[in-house]
Amino acid sequence: MLPKEQNELLTRTGLDTPMGQLLRRYWIPALLSEEIPEPDCPPVQVRMLGEELVAFRDSKGCIGLLDEHCAHRGTSLYYGRNEECGLRCIYHGWKYDVEGNVLDTPAEPLESDFKKKIRQPAYPTREVAGIVFAYLGPEDRMPLFPNYEWTQVPPSQTYVTKCFQECNYLQGLEGECDSSHLSFLHRTFKAQGHRALYMQDTAPAYEIEETDFGLRLVAIRGAGPDKNYVRVSSFVLPVAGCVPAGATTREIDGFEIHMYVPIDDTHSWRYDLGFKRSRPVREEEVHRRRQIGPDYRKIRNSRNHYLQDREMQKAANFTGIEDYLNHDSCVTESMGPIYDRSKEHLGVSDKAVIALRKYLLATVKAFQEGVEPPHLVTDPAKNSFPHIDSIAEVVPSGHWSQYFKHLTKTAPLA
Repeated sequence: MLPKEQNELLTRTGLDTPMGQLLRRYWIPALLSEEIPEPDCPPVQVRMLGEELVAFRDSKGCIGLLDEHCAHRGTSLYYGRNEECGLRCIYHGWKYDVEGNVLDTPAEPLESDFKKKIRQPAYPTREVAGIVFAYLGPEDRMPLFPNYEWTQVPPSQTYVTKCFQECNYLQGLEGECDSSHLSFLHRTFKAQGHRALYMQDTAPAYEIEETDFGLRLVAIRGAGPDKNYVRVSSFVLPVAGCVPAGATTREIDGFEIHMYVPIDDTHSWRYDLGFKRSRPVREEEVHRRRQIGPDYRKIRNSRNHYLQDREMQKAANFTGIEDYLNHDSCVTESMGPIYDRSKEHLGVSDKAVIALRKYLLATVKAFQEGVEPPHLVTDPAKNSFPHIDSIAEVVPSGHWSQYFKHLTKTAPLA
């Protein structure tokens, strides 16, 4: 269980909260590239960390992320005209560039320098692998964008989806750190490959390592005489869970990064980014897209009970619900908007979840005391992370680390 005051500390992410301030020190997803697909296309509303923002792609293809409300009289810039390298408010024609500079105040006298005295709040962005990331923290503390492995492969070898979650971000993130639930929540009755292995042994042994990027979470299951099934996942600051995706080692060929971004304290966006190391992604592999509507809401959701099929539950899988995404959403959203963790009863199987909470609590408390957050990249020579990996393999008995020499606790110097 988690005392209520600690639960509040971890789950509240508004601008005036410790966790909100901590999250703003990192690059986090703001929207998908496909939402603003071409220069001068319509702007989109973005809500993250409790802030109301608007994103647009200007005539040169640069991306702006501005406070949604015009600095003049507060009208929403979502309704603005995206034209000639700027976003123009429909009320009085004030125009802003992607950095928030006021380019034009046409209702003012020609000789007025009023526009030079005002700047619309704006946040830096980086477009990578189909996601527009944003930095919402202090301008003078902005870190480099991390050069993760998935940023180094061609776009054809990546895929990304986004969906709306009707719960606090932490509920989803905790699920990513919990390997024992695979044996039940994702169980299919005709499983093969790795999926059959994690259903054979429902009580994995856990080893947790604190690293320079967050936590490495290792679940070890028996896989027959003198063999273990080792599943390595990672929590990467600030809101990402890295997990192996696929039924066999050959299918995995990379991993998925699931990022949970607070919209506000009771809703979040889940971004699933995957990549293949050796080949392009096939469209049929991105099965999650078929579960999400054009508004990024799940087709199967709490209002239709995730279209649970009780006959399927008897004959095909453990839940009677289609697709892993909907399994995850059902169990995390049905906890309620913000789960009261003081009511829970944790067991040995919750070791990784407990480790995540302790790590986040220690990080945010140190941040409150003036300690710089971990995993902020400022030195280009150290901007490489080959030790962040997610693995699912059967190996001979013995300590797992001897088979995965690259899984170090700190990144080797580039």
